[in-house]
Amino acid sequence: MTESPTNSFGEGEGELFILHYSKPLPMRLDRWLVSQRSEQSRATIQKFIDAGFVRVNGINARAKTPLRSGDKIQLWIPPPEPLDYLQPEAMELDILFEDKHLIVINKSAGITVHPAPGNKTGTLVNGLLHHCPDLPGINGKLRPGIVHRLDKDTTGCIVIAKSQESLIKLQKQIQSRIASRNYIGIVHGVPKGDNGMIIGAIGRHPVDRKKYAVVDESTGRYACTYWSLSERLGDYSLVNFKLETGRTHQIRVHCSHIGHAIVGDQTYSRCRKLPTKLSGQLLHAIKLELNHPITNNRMEFDAPLPKTFQKFLTILRQKS
Repeated sequence: MTESPTNSFGEGEGELFILHYSKPLPMRLDRWLVSQRSEQSRATIQKFIDAGFVRVNGINARAKTPLRSGDKIQLWIPPPEPLDYLQPEAMELDILFEDKHLIVINKSAGITVHPAPGNKTGTLVNGLLHHCPDLPGINGKLRPGIVHRLDKDTTGCIVIAKSQESLIKLQKQIQSRIASRNYIGIVHGVPKGDNGMIIGAIGRHPVDRKKYAVVDESTGRYACTYWSLSERLGDYSLVNFKLETGRTHQIRVHCSHIGHAIVGDQTYSRCRKLPTKLSGQLLHAIKLELNHPITNNRMEFDAPLPKTFQKFLTILRQKS
C-alpha cells in the first residue's frame, strides 16, 4: 500500500510504504527492511534511515532499532534524482502495440531497461525518450514510464506507461495480479512431473550482494513461480512459467534453486558445455495480459521467440 507523503515526513513527490512487522522474535530495522525491499541495497536502506525517511510507530528510527510484532513501519522513498546525462537515443524498438496511453514492446536481449550507475546509455529508457518525448514527466527521470522490468538478457513483452494515470493503474494491476505475465525458457535437465509450483523467499545473496538467492523467510520476500513442462529435449526441457509474484531475478533464482537452471544464465547456472554459443539466458516473456488503464478492455500480447532461442530449440529437437 502506498500513500502520498506529507511535507512533515517527505517533501515533494515520492512513495510512502506502510509495512507491518509480524514475526515473533525481534529483528533489527535495517536488516528487516533489506529483506522486504530487496531491490534496494543495505547501504541505500541505511541512508534512508539516517535521512529520517523511516519511522517505527510514528517515531523516527535508527538502523539498530529492534522491531517487535505489531510494529508499524513507514518507509518514505524520495523520487529519483534527475539524471542530466540521460539523453534520448535513436533505437530500433519492436513495438507490439501503442496508443496515447501505453506502449508494449518486444524487448531484445542485451538491453537494460533503465539506467543505473555504470550504465548510463543504451538502455530501453534512452530509446523510449527518443520515441516518446513526453516520458520525462512520468515517474521522474530515472525510470520514466516503467511499469515492470525485464532482466538485461531476458527478452519479450514489456509495457510502458505514457501518462502518470496509466502508470499508477498498470502498476496496481501488476501488484494485484490482474495483469498476467507468462514466460517460456529452456532449462538444464528434466523436472519431475509435468507441472508444479516453486515457493521460496528471495533476497540478496548472503555472500555475493550482486546476486539473489532463495533465503529464509525472515530475511527474504515471499515468491511463487508456477511452471509446466512443454517439451522434453534430451538433457534439456522447454518450460512455461507464470509469475504469482515478481521478485528480482525470480524465475532464474527459483530454477537454479531446484537444480534446473535456465540455459545460458551466466549468473545462476554453472559453466556447462552447450550445443551452441549463447550470450545470455534463454528466458522469454512470451505473453502479457492486462486491462487497458483507461478503457479497462482486456488486452493480450504475444512476443515471438527471438532467433537465438529458436536456433537453440531447433538444435535440441534435431538431437533428441
